[in-house]
Amino acid sequence: MKKDNENLIVKLSLEFAIDIIQYAEKLESLKKYIIAKQILKSGTSIGANVREAQNAESKADFIHKMKIAAKEADETDYWLILCKLSPMYPDPEDLAEKLNSIINVLSKIIITSKSS
Repeated sequence: MKKDNENLIVKLSLEFAIDIIQYAEKLESLKKYIIAKQILKSGTSIGANVREAQNAESKADFIHKMKIAAKEADETDYWLILCKLSPMYPDPEDLAEKLNSIINVLSKIIITSKSS
């Protein structure tokens, strides 16, 4: 196994998944079960797909897995926006900022991988 702390996107997505778990638990404590489940699934899937991409069988497979991670990030962004706009939900602003960084890194990885 590679040292994950040396890979920026692996590190960012893992830390984000931990933050998402905590946020989902907070939502569950407020009985916001449906959104908690959705945000937990998409938010942790980002890192799972990034991790899977580290063992891709080809460049095309790597790009495909990173694109899936990007789609999961977009879905997570949607759920975070809903939480931000819903009056009875805790503010996810710090998560949104971290997610924006992840989306930017994923975009750069995908673009760079396609052009190399």
